[in-house]
Parts: sequence; C-alpha cells; structure tokens
Amino acid sequence: MMIKDVMPSFELFQPTQLKDAFALLDRYGKDSWKMAGGYDSLSWFKERAKKPKAVIDLSGIAEMKGVRETADGIEIGALTTLTEIERHPVIRAKFRLLADAAAKVASPQIRNAGTIGGNVSQDARCWYYRSGLPCYRAGGNTCFADTPQGVNREHALFDSDRCVAVSPSDTAPALVALDAKFVIKSAKGERVIGADEFFIGPKIDITRMTSVAHNEILTAIRISNAWAGAHFYFEKVADRNTWDFPLVNVAAAMSVKNGVIENCRIACGGVSAAPRRLTAVEGIVKGKPAGEDIAKLAGQSATRGASPLNYNQFKIPLMANLVTRAVRDARA
Repeated sequence: MMIKDVMPSFELFQPTQLKDAFALLDRYGKDSWKMAGGYDSLSWFKERAKKPKAVIDLSGIAEMKGVRETADGIEIGALTTLTEIERHPVIRAKFRLLADAAAKVASPQIRNAGTIGGNVSQDARCWYYRSGLPCYRAGGNTCFADTPQGVNREHALFDSDRCVAVSPSDTAPALVALDAKFVIKSAKGERVIGADEFFIGPKIDITRMTSVAHNEILTAIRISNAWAGAHFYFEKVADRNTWDFPLVNVAAAMSVKNGVIENCRIACGGVSAAPRRLTAVEGIVKGKPAGEDIAKLAGQSATRGASPLNYNQFKIPLMANLVTRAVRDARA
C-alpha cells in the first residue's frame, strides 16, 4: 500500500545566485529537483511519485524575478508570479494576451505564488502517470490512457506517440502566439530558443515536456514588440472556472489593418503534448477580411487530422468553436 501525502525526506537547498544553483545541479545530477513556486513539485513529493535526494529551491534568486522593458520588448524573469504578470501595466498595455492567460490559471491564491516559469514547465497531469503506474512516460511499456478501458476525456487529439498526455499550461499557448523566446542557462552558458524548440512532444523525448536539460534552468522569457498592441484573444474551457486545467484553450495574436488580417499566430493547449500552433489556420486567414465567414472557415480547419480517443471526441467541436471565436472576436 502506497502512503499518500507524506513526503519522502530530501535535502533542501535555497541558493540566492544562479552560479550556486548550477553547482548544486552538477553535484547531485539526476538526484536533484528544481523548484519554483512549488505547486507542481510538492504534489509530486506528497504522492511519493518523485523522490529526489536534493531539492533546489530557486525562489531566492532575485535576477530571475520581475518584468523588465528592453530595447525591443520585454523580458520576464521565470520566477515572476502569475499575479504580477496578470496585473503588470506594461504587459496589459502591450501584450494583454499573456495577462489574460495568466489570469485564468488555477486560483488567485495559486497565482500569488505560482510562477510563469513553473507554469510553462509543469509536467503532464495524466493521472495514470501521476499515480506512479509504469506507463511509457514513466519508463514503462504501455499507455494506460490509450486503451479501450482507459479514462482519457482530458487527453490528446493530435501528435500522440505512445503517450497521449497533453500540455496543461494556460500561459504556454499565449507565449506561442506572441512568438516568445525562452532563455535557458547552465554552468556552460546560455541558449535562447523559440517555443517550437522549448515545448517538445513524445516523439522527441517521452520523459519530459520541455527541452530544458536536467543541468539547465529556464531563467527568463522574452517577448518582442513585433506583436505589441495587436488584436488578441484568449479563452479557456475547463470543468470549473477556478482551480482547474484546460480541456481546451486558445490564444490568438492578429495584426489587422483596414479590416484585413495581415498576420496572425494562433495556438491551442489541451489537445497535444505541446501547445499546438495552428499554422494551417494562420495561412487560411492571412490576407482575408476579418469577419464571421473567415472565422468559421478557421474553426473548421483547426481540427483537421484530429485522432480522438474513446472519451474525448467532444474536444473536436470545442476546439473548432474556440478557434472560430478567436478569429472573429480578437480585439486590440
């Protein structure tokens, strides 16, 4: 019998500088665990599904906090809380899409401590995986959700490869739509990558949902002014209005001039292991007059190629309707 809600012992470290965090990661290797706000981490520990020997609490590293204006946009420290992002005047004025997405995460209490870095880095929420069963993602040789008896109402429509878990983040699709860049550092240096490299699916690595290696830390997220003040739309559908993960969410950024959609980026969460950028939809709407007709066509096109499971067929019309509303109702 597994004992729940009793965390296994570990050594806790609270560095105040990145160099010390990197040294700890190198010292403990795969026996270490990086923790930001702690909400995903503590859940793993209480379930005893993860048993690190060393937990590295990053919350004391000041350089990873706050929103800074730069010459060509903004840089958001990975430890910036979701509440600060939701309320920050520059983000609300230039990149309201991200503020709207952050406002939909969990509950006010969680947003007060939960971080943007933690939200985009959280692991899959599939209950088979979280319960410690030996699925593919956990190193086993089966997917318990993708079976005739599997409970898979919340699982993937696209890009399944052995694992059908989905990206649970609300801010991730917004960052994809804003063409954000992710700053990742280690003791060896820094790399800056786009969302298409940051978020990964099981075909690349089934054991993780981002490309951040064990000895690396996501330190910041950069958004350029290219999409500042664009027409934005974010919507999340979940079973509950608070404290719940998306069944499907959508984020859209569109530049509209004289009633014509000149450019756009649209992404959905809750439908695949990584936020799904809808490039086909983007191609359809570019250069077209904004309105009901093109919005309906966008919605119909969004779900092409979907492969529903036994209990998540409802996600197909849900996703189509969300994309339709995103194209139709995006506002500056």
